[in-house]
Amino acid sequence: MKLLLVAYGTRPEFIKIKPILNELDKRGLSYKLVQVAQHTDLIEQIYNQKVEVFDYKGLNRLDCIVKSVLAASYIFEDVTHVLVQGDTTTSMSVALAAFHKEIPIIHLEAGLRTFDQDNPYPEEANRRIISAVASIHLCPTPLDKQNIVREKYRNNTIHVTGNTVIDNLIGIPTSKNREVIVTLHRRENHKMMHEWFEVIEQLATNHKDYRFIFPMHPNPNVQKHKEVFKNVEVCAPFSYNEMKQRLANCELVISDSGGIQEECSYFKKVCLVCRSATERPSYSSILCPSPNDLVNNFGMFRALAIDESCPFGDGNAATKIADIIENI
Repeated sequence: MKLLLVAYGTRPEFIKIKPILNELDKRGLSYKLVQVAQHTDLIEQIYNQKVEVFDYKGLNRLDCIVKSVLAASYIFEDVTHVLVQGDTTTSMSVALAAFHKEIPIIHLEAGLRTFDQDNPYPEEANRRIISAVASIHLCPTPLDKQNIVREKYRNNTIHVTGNTVIDNLIGIPTSKNREVIVTLHRRENHKMMHEWFEVIEQLATNHKDYRFIFPMHPNPNVQKHKEVFKNVEVCAPFSYNEMKQRLANCELVISDSGGIQEECSYFKKVCLVCRSATERPSYSSILCPSPNDLVNNFGMFRALAIDESCPFGDGNAATKIADIIENI
């Protein structure tokens, strides 16, 4: 009998595995849910087993996550397959530990690439490492499959399933209420966070017909700059249900998040992406490599109408993935 280990360490990971867990439950398929305490302030406290991330002298946070996972051999007891999602250090570490134990790895959200290992960092390297050890690649789009095929992995292990984040959005009505939702937290933006914040404050000052709302990530490298804001409403992170509703009803979004780009594409909302590259290309994602680009693109694209369909699936990804898992 198969026993699937499903691991997650961040809120976006949990959001994307939840539709699969629901589908596995419907079918009575056996799994255990393992949480790695990577983002303790934001993740759901739902799990069968938990891996604590310890602080090791001389190691940075990423190395501590890797070492803590590699030391947690107990999570693999009786496990026949492992499913990891995306490109986090949790996913890479669990995949590497499973590979060392010769346990087959199923990679959810496989094949995403910017072809720039610094953007996003460390996610671009993480996802490539997972691809190298994975047995089954679950790709959201045909483009992602092309990337995996190009890297010479066996074609019969590669499946296009859509992205499970879309499964969570089906049936949510949309509108436009003049809100601009802002989220910034990515590691590669930390050095310029103050400059990003100053430009966003400038936009809010110059466009008072919009309400700028920033549910701020708890990372200290983000929080320490919040005093810049006078015309931007800063608040605690939204619950996922509230964030879905806010995205569905906002005017547009300013973000460096990958998942939010996918959600904006489904809701047909402009997403000004504060990054130099994206692994999730869509018509709604407008790259802003610098703060000046954000100002210019806000002026050019804030009223852009998105007519193209979402490239990230039809909302049935979890069903397709459960079929694959059931037939392993």
